[in-house]
Amino acid sequence: MIRIANVRLIAATPLIALLAACGGEASEEAGDGAAGAESAGAPPAEIAQRQDNFEGIGDSFKTIREELETDAPDMAAIEAAAGDINARLQRVPDYFPEGSSMEAGYDTEALAAIWEDPDGFAEATQNAITASEGMMAAAASGDPAAVGEQVGSLGLNGCKACHDKFRVDDD
Repeated sequence: MIRIANVRLIAATPLIALLAACGGEASEEAGDGAAGAESAGAPPAEIAQRQDNFEGIGDSFKTIREELETDAPDMAAIEAAAGDINARLQRVPDYFPEGSSMEAGYDTEALAAIWEDPDGFAEATQNAITASEGMMAAAASGDPAAVGEQVGSLGLNGCKACHDKFRVDDD
């Protein structure tokens, strides 16, 4: 019983930070963001697609977190969620057409740094994909503690590393 409690504590700490870092781009209902989008023209469809994609990543992290907090985590659910995160991260490069930043007047948290440093953005995206592969392997191993460690790794080396440079800091 103590081992499970330790797994929950180990897993919960990075998950809380990760969920904060990996939350999707929240679109604004109205106001400054909407006015900026009108001046930039119709927003590219990829903005809504990327926001939906990141929201899906957040939902999958929530599934993993909730499972790791139980006494008997459903490793099949964790494995499916880890696979979903990996698949969604692989689509990230497709959702950032040039000129779809907040500086271009769109309702997004994507910074122009994405296109000013395309190699850095590609590297950050690949680091997240690689970290998600580690999380998939941990999930397949059936070890909740290993999953918790990999979630932390993905949060720091994937999500947070990318958000620190390429996304508006909304904290």
